Amino acid sequence: MPDQADDRFAELRAPAHWQAVDFFSDLHLQASDLATFAGWRRYLLRPPETRASALFILGDLFEVWVGDDALLPHPDDDEHPERHFQRECMRLLQEHAHHTPTYFMAGNRDFLLGPAALKAAGMVGLPDPTVLVLHEQRWLLSHGDALCVDDLDYQTFRAEVRSPAWQQAFLHRPLADREALARELRARSEARKSEQGQDPTLWADVDAATARQWLQQADATTLIHGHTHRPATHVLGERQSALLQRVVLSDWDLAARPPRADLLRLSDQGLNRLDLATM
Repeated sequence: MPDQADDRFAELRAPAHWQAVDFFSDLHLQASDLATFAGWRRYLLRPPETRASALFILGDLFEVWVGDDALLPHPDDDEHPERHFQRECMRLLQEHAHHTPTYFMAGNRDFLLGPAALKAAGMVGLPDPTVLVLHEQRWLLSHGDALCVDDLDYQTFRAEVRSPAWQQAFLHRPLADREALARELRARSEARKSEQGQDPTLWADVDAATARQWLQQADATTLIHGHTHRPATHVLGERQSALLQRVVLSDWDLAARPPRADLLRLSDQGLNRLDLATM
C-alpha cells in the first residue's frame, strides 16, 4: 500500500507550459559501470531542442546510497572512489536541474537519499506513490517495489529498513562501516539472483490486483513504474470503459550486449518509449 500513513496519494499538478516529461528508473549508477554513467551523462547534456519540460527519476538511480554525508569530504576519501563518483553525479544533476525541473522518487537501492542530497542535486523529492496531473490526465507514478507483494521476504525487509528507528541506527554508524555493509548486502542480493536465475522474468512481479486497487484509489488509468526490469505495457482490465494499464520502465546497462537505456516520454501524443542506446 502507499507509504503515506493516511493512505492518500500525493499529487503533483504540472504547470501549463509543460509540453513533455521524461521518466526513467533503475540506472543503478556506480563507479564500476562507466558505460552506463556515460550514457546518462549524454542524456543530461542533450541540446535544448531535444529536452523534455521535466524529468522524473522513479528510483534506483544509484546502485546504493548509504547516507547523504557521503557527499561531504572525509579523510579517507581516496580509499573510496564511489564517493567521488557520487559527488560528480550530484554536480551533473544540479547542472541539469538549472534548466529542467528534476524529480526523484526513492527506490529500493537509494531509499536513504535524503534532503541534503536532494538539495545538492537540485532535485525535488516525491513520495511513493505520486499522481502526476498532466495533459488533463492523471498518471500514477511509483518505483514499483511496494507492489511486489508476493515477495514476502523482501516486503519484510522493506518494512524494516524504511522504519525511522532502523534508519536512525544505520545512519549513526561510521560511513565506512555503512559502505562495507552495503557491499555485503549487494553480494547477498547477487547470490540470491544467481540461485533464482539472472532472468528478471523469474523474479517477483507487480501484483495486478494491487496495481488495479492503486489506480482506482488514484482515479488514474495508467501506472508508470520501474523496479522489475521488465519493460512492457500490461493491460489490467477496464473501469467504466477506460483501459487500465501499467507501463514498466527499463533498467539501464550500456555495458550489456545489446545495451539497455530506455526512457518513457509523455507528451500530448501519449507515452512513447525512447531507446537512448541507439540515439
